[in-house]
Amino acid sequence: MSEFLVIPRADHDALVARAYQARGYTRQEATEGAKLAAEAARHGIRTHHALKALHLDHLFGSAVGGCVPGAEIEVLPSRFPASERWNAHKKLGQSVAYRAIDRGIELADQYGIAQIAVDNAFHYLWGGGYVMEAAERGYYAYTNCTSALAEVVPFGGKFPTLGTNPHSWGIPNSKAGGFPIVMDWATSTVAMGRVQALKREGKSLPPGAAVDAHGNATTDPDAVAALLPFGGHKGYGMCLLNEIFGALIGGSLPTLRGRKLVAQGEKNTPVFYFQVIHPEAISAGDFACGRSQIDNLKAVLDDILGHGNEGAMLPGQIEAAARKQSDQAGGLLFTAAEVTEFNEIAADLGVPAWDVTKLTKLTKE
Repeated sequence: MSEFLVIPRADHDALVARAYQARGYTRQEATEGAKLAAEAARHGIRTHHALKALHLDHLFGSAVGGCVPGAEIEVLPSRFPASERWNAHKKLGQSVAYRAIDRGIELADQYGIAQIAVDNAFHYLWGGGYVMEAAERGYYAYTNCTSALAEVVPFGGKFPTLGTNPHSWGIPNSKAGGFPIVMDWATSTVAMGRVQALKREGKSLPPGAAVDAHGNATTDPDAVAALLPFGGHKGYGMCLLNEIFGALIGGSLPTLRGRKLVAQGEKNTPVFYFQVIHPEAISAGDFACGRSQIDNLKAVLDDILGHGNEGAMLPGQIEAAARKQSDQAGGLLFTAAEVTEFNEIAADLGVPAWDVTKLTKLTKE
């Protein structure tokens, strides 16, 4: 059981947006950064909420030129009408990602399917938030990105030469199951944000998740130097896939990302890839027993969860439950340690801290 404090979303968004604006971001960028952070917290994504976002920006973003406040996206020429190529010019990753989903939906409405490749990007944090939004609007969506740092050791290796490289899929399921199916994971056994969260809470990592500076396995978050891919060679293959996409889009060496460049002409920026599909574009129309597309999706899922599998869960179910609990609590749920860090941000901005004595407490498993 863990105890959480309930922060009204308006208070959260105001503080996070102010933090972004204090770093030079536009009002719209700050609003989008706060939105993604709030949605992550609302859905129980403790590894990619505002504390992670602002920390990442401080280390690799606006403070050191890895992200450029107020930058404008350049849409490059393409001979394929359903495919767009963007140069993000190091614009805030969350802003780029929200725009990519919106544009992908526009293109999918016209062509059935759309893809957007983004070069010169900055980390967009929780990829699941973007595909979930598309799924809630009735579209199938996928995204992957290369990470800001090479922190993952390849299968059978010793030195980190891969990013945590997440994949995210969103499948509209509200009519069939009440919540979108969202498959979203880093290709490392745990995300580095999870390591930071465990360090904050004074807890240990699971075995087989990380190595220390000498390449030895460790469960101590303070000793972590690099992460391991999930599922051995299988997770390594999915992790490598992002690097291949990134290389084809225009990204440079994983070991250079997020670091100061010393070789002239090299790049150190991540890349994004988005795909959006209109549901009608993948329907072959031959559904058994006269079912519709949605009826068929529900029938398939009911069959999967039948036959004694009633205790199984669908991807996105945990996030949907966290969202429901957060909404019922009337705000976003944070631990006391997280609230302490938020109040440190408030102190740096010269604004009043959140009064812990006046916050509602909630206990959850």
